[in-house]
Amino acid sequence: MIPILLLALFLATLIWLPWQAQRMEANERQEQLIADTLWVEQAIIFQLDRNDEVVRQIGSDVVTAGTQPKAVLERFQQLLSSNREIVRISWIGPEGETVVSTEKKGDPSQAGPPPHTLVSSVFEIDRKTRCFLPALDAEAQRNSYLISCQVPLYKQNTHYGNIVISYLANGILDELVPWWFAQENQISILDNDDTVYATRAAGGVGKNVYTHNRQLELPELSLILRTNSTKTEPKILSNLLVVTIVLLSIGLIWSLLALWRDINRRLAAEGALRQQVIFRTAMENSLVTGLRARDMQGRLTYVNPAFCKMVGYPAEQIIGHVPPMPYWAPEAYEEYQERFSQLLAGTVPQEGFETIYQHANGERIQVLIYESPLIDESGKQTGWMSSILDISELKHAQEITRQQEEKLHASAKLATMGEMASMMAHELNQPLAAISSYTTAASNLIQAGVADPTLLQSALGKVNAQAQRAGQIIRSVYDFVKKRDPDRQCIHIRDVINSALPLIELQAQPSHITVYADMSDPLPPLLADQVLLEQVLLNLTRNAIEAMQHTAQAQKILRLQISYDATMQQIQILVIDRGHGISQQVAEKLFSPFFSTKNSGMGMGLNICRTAIEFHGGQLTHSANPEGGTIFRLALPVISKDNTAAHG
Repeated sequence: MIPILLLALFLATLIWLPWQAQRMEANERQEQLIADTLWVEQAIIFQLDRNDEVVRQIGSDVVTAGTQPKAVLERFQQLLSSNREIVRISWIGPEGETVVSTEKKGDPSQAGPPPHTLVSSVFEIDRKTRCFLPALDAEAQRNSYLISCQVPLYKQNTHYGNIVISYLANGILDELVPWWFAQENQISILDNDDTVYATRAAGGVGKNVYTHNRQLELPELSLILRTNSTKTEPKILSNLLVVTIVLLSIGLIWSLLALWRDINRRLAAEGALRQQVIFRTAMENSLVTGLRARDMQGRLTYVNPAFCKMVGYPAEQIIGHVPPMPYWAPEAYEEYQERFSQLLAGTVPQEGFETIYQHANGERIQVLIYESPLIDESGKQTGWMSSILDISELKHAQEITRQQEEKLHASAKLATMGEMASMMAHELNQPLAAISSYTTAASNLIQAGVADPTLLQSALGKVNAQAQRAGQIIRSVYDFVKKRDPDRQCIHIRDVINSALPLIELQAQPSHITVYADMSDPLPPLLADQVLLEQVLLNLTRNAIEAMQHTAQAQKILRLQISYDATMQQIQILVIDRGHGISQQVAEKLFSPFFSTKNSGMGMGLNICRTAIEFHGGQLTHSANPEGGTIFRLALPVISKDNTAAHG
């Protein structure tokens, strides 16, 4: 702590020294201004007193010796010529008449208030010189003031009049203030109300930094002499010695700080390097992602332990190796060579790609590789960095998931058929009962000997129609439930609707729901699996039927609207019900697996429907029905004319 305290003390001294030097210089300037102002004030008073004595001597000669007006005028003119601050001297008689005056008639520069207007009866009592407040020289039409003083003339209580001497306020400053003082200060004469009567600013306007007011005491009149220095506040580093010391001290401190910082940086860099090496080693040993670095010629320059474990080769055996690599699988050799050529050309794609590696024991490994440029500290590319992920288990899990989805599709079909079993039995009873009735009637006709071919042909035709109806129901159910792999073929949506419509109506009959199917023309073909689409329609219509269980009979309407959107190149199927609708809370989880609002539901129906539609490249969405209920929207892309021709 001692070096730090000493450094802090040294810095405080460096800060205090210039500040103290500035304050001392400022105080010296202020004191010098006060002294100079006092000297100027005394010089002005001295000169005015001297003029007053001369005027009193002239007045004494007038009273005692009876000096004639002409001689008085000559003495007035001598005084006026030797003192240019005086603009006029007048002798005013006891009755207020002007006896003698130096004022020239017609000379505007000598204009001013008439001398007799300044006479006051007060002088008859105290008989002292009195000065009056400055009066504006209005006749000369200029902003100048006259300061007039009058000396009373008495002899044995006999009043012989007054001598009035007038000074130009600006003249007092111009003539009685030294030029060197005026160069450094702005000098003004003003009264106690701050009314300025005269100003001299030979060196410019004052800076209001150093100012001083001094009372200018004239006979029976008190004015203020104000000085405002033109000097600015002294700079902190104006002293050359102080500047030199401060600069040398700052250089020394900077050197010490730079040395201290360099030592700390070196220590920090060494510590960070050690930590980085330890951390990097630990990270490389714990990573499950393989890392591989190659130079611009494709030579391996670095591999981490995860990569070595992935391919079964130690690092020292493959570092420095150039293609072909020992972990390349023979069946993907051409792919490796093509990607290596892209690497050398600098056109390696940034997105990941999948390929196959061969383990040292011959096992095939499916990997996902991401390539990125390897940039050094100067911004130059020195090679390529690869991140390799072993996705063999992921691929295996995806295959198991696909098989499970197929089983779920089959289970969903069986669950649907379980619900339809009783309804299908009722539906088959109708054609079978009709067949039985028609065959019985035909047999009765034959037994009765009525051999009318027309009647027999009509009865047999109706038997055939009812048999066809029963067969269609059975075939639809069989096609729906039989297990097979998805097969996308060129189909027409009209065939899908016509095939599923009997089963939809079969589901709707117990709830007395009317089913409408509206299909517009034309409807382009689709590349789809007809059975999967039928399953989606059956699931959605079954949900719609269940949603309308408690709907009024007049509103139990299930509507299918099929149309073609030429702009989006899609066929849209709308399943519209008038049920209870879907709340916001349910809508957020509607397509989530194992989410169901039914007590006996598995929560997989809508999830399977969405999966099936997305398998066809389409979308399954829902929205509220403005008339009440819900609208499910299936959007399926159509195929081009070329594909249509190829699929027949």
